Amino acid sequence: MNFPVDVKYTKDHEWIRVEGDVAYVGITDYAQSELGEIVYVDITTVGETIGKEESFGSIEAVKTVSDLFMPVTGEVLEVNPELEGAPELVNEDAYGKGWLIKVNVADPAELDSLLSAEEYQKLIAK
Repeated sequence: MNFPVDVKYTKDHEWIRVEGDVAYVGITDYAQSELGEIVYVDITTVGETIGKEESFGSIEAVKTVSDLFMPVTGEVLEVNPELEGAPELVNEDAYGKGWLIKVNVADPAELDSLLSAEEYQKLIAK
């Protein structure tokens, strides 16, 4: 399982990576493996400001649908356009080509409350 150290993690199994003025958000490698084959990503919140831990969309696997939760408060700037035709990118490259949304982080201090790679590994080991 992959646990990049350049991202922060949530207890709900999302990750966030800040790059300059924007941040990328996706689900963790662990989450995609638990969900199984991803068949659809439903995110209709572009242009909206979503609060920390509020739902910004859902992700559908063959056997289940799961809500997606914002790691920090921010405006949803863009949904990954490649996911419309290839939702399996989330399974294949959860931290790269399988990112879900780009956001404008409203309060960078909220990032401090998220988990490091080491803390996230301890969380899922329970």
